[in-house]
Amino acid sequence: MSHSFNKIWIHAIWSTKHRAPLINPNVEKKIYQFISDQLREQGCPVRIINGMPDHIHCLFLLSPQKSIADVIKQIKGSTSHFINHNNLIPEKFAWQTGYAAYSVSESVVERVFRYITNQKAHHQKKTFLQEYDDFINLNGLKKQ
Repeated sequence: MSHSFNKIWIHAIWSTKHRAPLINPNVEKKIYQFISDQLREQGCPVRIINGMPDHIHCLFLLSPQKSIADVIKQIKGSTSHFINHNNLIPEKFAWQTGYAAYSVSESVVERVFRYITNQKAHHQKKTFLQEYDDFINLNGLKKQ
């Protein structure tokens, strides 16, 4: 085969430092747009970004030239700088260390898209920690 092909959808989740509810409705669209622009600049087309005041979900295609760790590190660093430099929130903003990233089969991309779209309704029934535990269990991982 003379060509290389890949199409790896990633569902990434990360939270604000100490899960503080810092991303309010007045600034979330600016933050999501900035993250989207940053992902695209890294060659990672975005399907959706949405979340809650204390965490976000992103569904994007991973660039074949990038690792998930490098992409997330760049996004978190540049977003923190953007938020603080533009005084989008009254206090110093930071993301919590770490993240979750899961590969998504093409056959369930639309289901993940709907899940991310409905974050606000979803979290009226389930806390972030319950969601976190569900993802850990669903993916056969262990909490550290």
